[in-house]
Amino acid sequence: MKDVLGLLAVWSIVLSGLTLVGGVVLIKRGERVWHHRAMLTATSLAALFLVFYLAKWALYGTTAYGGPEAWRLAYYALLFTHTLLAALNGPLALYVIWRALRGEFAFHKRWAKVLVPIWLYVAVSGWIIYLVLKRYGVESGTIAF
Repeated sequence: MKDVLGLLAVWSIVLSGLTLVGGVVLIKRGERVWHHRAMLTATSLAALFLVFYLAKWALYGTTAYGGPEAWRLAYYALLFTHTLLAALNGPLALYVIWRALRGEFAFHKRWAKVLVPIWLYVAVSGWIIYLVLKRYGVESGTIAF
C-alpha cells in the first residue's frame, strides 16, 4: 500500500503540472473556457497529491536520504527549495484562482506568471525526490498516534 500511495502521489502532481502547461497553452490560444477547466483540473490533481502524500506520511512515516555522501548537499538543497515552494504554491494558487473567479484578470494574470514556474518546479522536483528516495531511501519509521 505504501508504494501505491507513493505512486498515486507522484503521478497526481506530475499530471497536475502537465495539465497546468496545457492550461497555459489554452489561454495563449484564447480558449478561456478550456483554460478554466484545465486549471481547475490541475488544482484538483494537486489537491489529490496532498491527500495521497499526507496519507502515506501518516501511515508509514518518513523516508530519509541514504544515498552517496557526495550527493547529500544537492539532495537536501533540492528538498529544501521544493518544500519551501510547495508550501507557497498552495496559498498562491488559491489567490490566483480567487482573482480569476472575481473577474480580476489583470491581477490573475500578473500572479499566474509567478505561480506557474513555482508550480512546475515543485512538480518536477517532487518527481526527482521520489526517484532518489525510491533508489536511496532509508525507512525512518512510522508516526506514533
